[in-house]
Amino acid sequence: MNHAFWMASVVFDGARSISGLAPDLDQHCQRLCDSATAMGLEPSTSPQDITDICIDGIRQFLPNAVLYVRPMFYATDGFVLAEANSTKLAVVLHEKAMPEKSGLTACLSTRRRPSIEAAPTTAKASCLYPNAGLALREASNRGFHNAITLDPNGNVAELATANLWIAKDGAAHTPAANGTFLAGITRARIIELFRQDGIEVIERAMTFDEILAADEVFATGNYGKVQPITRVELKDFQPGPISKRAYELYFNYASNFSVL
Repeated sequence: MNHAFWMASVVFDGARSISGLAPDLDQHCQRLCDSATAMGLEPSTSPQDITDICIDGIRQFLPNAVLYVRPMFYATDGFVLAEANSTKLAVVLHEKAMPEKSGLTACLSTRRRPSIEAAPTTAKASCLYPNAGLALREASNRGFHNAITLDPNGNVAELATANLWIAKDGAAHTPAANGTFLAGITRARIIELFRQDGIEVIERAMTFDEILAADEVFATGNYGKVQPITRVELKDFQPGPISKRAYELYFNYASNFSVL
């Protein structure tokens, strides 16, 4: 009878700890609380306390462990409408290796991201992920790792599980946040690091044809941080200087966030 099982009153976040480095963990915990509020739940624990719990959990593992850190809020009571004051916290940490650096392949999905009027797109809510799962299943059945999804207007939104970037003529381009997909914490960090490094970043509406015409294609997200995309549909790509620089900048930044 738990409301979270019946009615998907669940929000979560995902952070990484890589050999004791946990960059932007506080931002992930803050976003968890923001997601809970957006879903009509009442966060039962403060962002700082969640961060402290996560750090305590990280310290239970060996120093060289590579972890996925997933705090979650969920409601236990309610019928269709969750009783906000029944919100509880769970924190899960488990070992999860970083993906191989060989790169991703991606195809265009038939699934689209919902509009802000049709789903709680401002939250990292579990109810949004079955649609992403269907996009991944479609991609897997076609022999690809991931899927590029469009927004309701037919512009590129993101990958099923990460934010999408292209490089063109020395500049980095990424779809502008328009309320149909989660503009991630790693995405925001890469934007900041690029601009500090003198690399032009352009956030804009983007068509699928522009993806195919890019010099480079790559992904950012918590799971893999920065991953080159080496094939989109029938078009092959090589990891290039922009995506390689994104990787270097991010992990140089991450080196400042040891929690051990």
